[in-house]
This record gives sequence, C-alpha cells and structure tokens, in this order.
Amino acid sequence: MRDGGLWAALGVLAFSLTFPATLWSLDGFGPWTSTALRCSLAGLVAAGCLYAARAPRPAPALVPALLVVASGCVVAFPLFTAMALRTTSAGNAAVVVGALPLATAAYSSVRTGTRHSPLFWAAAVTGAAAVIAFTLARTGGALGVGDLYLFAALAGAAAGYAEGGRLASGVPGWQVISWALVLSLPLTLPLSAVALALEPVHVTPAALTGLAYLALVSQFGGFVAWYRGMGLIGVVRASQLQLAQPLLTLAWAALLLGEHLSPAAPPTAAVVLVCVVVTQRARRTGL
Repeated sequence: MRDGGLWAALGVLAFSLTFPATLWSLDGFGPWTSTALRCSLAGLVAAGCLYAARAPRPAPALVPALLVVASGCVVAFPLFTAMALRTTSAGNAAVVVGALPLATAAYSSVRTGTRHSPLFWAAAVTGAAAVIAFTLARTGGALGVGDLYLFAALAGAAAGYAEGGRLASGVPGWQVISWALVLSLPLTLPLSAVALALEPVHVTPAALTGLAYLALVSQFGGFVAWYRGMGLIGVVRASQLQLAQPLLTLAWAALLLGEHLSPAAPPTAAVVLVCVVVTQRARRTGL
C-alpha cells in the first residue's frame, strides 16, 4: 500500500506543473497546436513502449473504458485547459480544478454503484460550492468562457481518472495510458497537421520546454505513476493524495510565473482541501 501511495504522489507532483507548462507552451503555440502536439508526441512514445515491451492488445471488453480515458484525459482535459489558460491564470485554474478529487470520487461512486455516507456528499457539495463561489466572485458574478472550459476539463478528467484507475486494478497502469494515447493517434496526428497549418507558431525556448514537459511528463510519465498508484490503492484512496495538487500548482505559479494570486485563491483551496479530507475519511455505507 505504501508503494502505491508513493506512485500516486509522484503522479500528483508531475501533474502540479501542468498548468505552468501549458502557459509556457502557449508562448509559441496556439491551444489546438499545443494540445494536438502534446498528445501526438506522447502517443508515439507510448506506441514505442508498447512495441518494445511486446504488450498484448487490450481485450475488446476494455476498449470502451479506454476510449473514456482517451476522451477525458488525452483530448478533453488538455484542450479545455489550454483554451481556458488564454483568459485566466494558472493559479486561478488550479483552484477550480482543485475539485477534481471530489468529481472523481463522485463519478467512481456512480460508475461502480458504491454508496457513501451523507457526510461524504455534504463535504462534496460544500467543496463544489466553494469552487463555484470563488469563480463567480472572481468574474463579478458571471461565468466567463474560460471558466466554462475549466469545468468541461474537470468533467473529462474525472471520468478519465476513474475509468483508468478501475482498469489499472487488472492491467498495468502504464499500459492503460499507453493504449489510450495510441487509440487517440488517428485523431491527434491529423489534428496536429491541421493546427500547425492554421495557427501561428513562434518557436521559443519556453514554448519548447513547456511542450516537452506536457508530452513526456503530464501526458505520459505522470499518468504511468498515477494509474499504477490507483491500481495499487484504489481510486478513492489515491484521490486523497491529490489534495496537494492545487496548493502545489499555486506555489509553482507564484515561483515560476510570478503570478499575483487572487486573495481568495489560497483560502478557497484550503476549503476544498478540508472538504476532500472529509470525503476520504467519511465511512462508506453498504449497497
């Protein structure tokens, strides 16, 4: 169990730098180009790893769940966060996506039929309400387009995390993300060509560094660790370790990007953290 926690924690650390890396990538690439290239490059690396390991093809029964992982974690989350970060900061985005453990636990409960105590759902609703209140306060009472993108990214990632974690209990975690990336290549490779032709490209060291991190770490290496951890200790238990991700991203945003965070961001992140702690400790009820 301890090894599973360490693997999941390594995944959280890798993901905590995703928003700063996305902003670096957007320094030279458009959002569609950045998303398509990061997924295509990660997919090619994954294909090479699968070939080198002579990994067996996934059973047909697993393909629908892999497609959910591909849709949520390979396409939706990268694209919607890249679109959102054109209009909001990495720190503010981190607070909104801080509700991801709650959303993942909720999706997993619905998907597996697991029932939780009223305390669990009270904490989940409180955390979601804190995120919505923070967003409305920052936007003057109205959701902006960037905020809608973030909520769409949140929904996609929650589904992809839960399905991938469920698959990783029976399939090696690195193969789960690898097959999801490979299944996405027929979409991401042509999209890369189209995006490069339509969006302006200004290659800079920051853009290349950000793109490399997104492809090799955020989109592949981080998921290898994350899904291995989820497979060992379970979706809900691993989600608890994601408590630190919004706070880590807030720290990276201040240290690496020089962002001046909204005064409401740290307390909102703290409220979400407390709510997720309660959801993880609340006793689950039987079916």
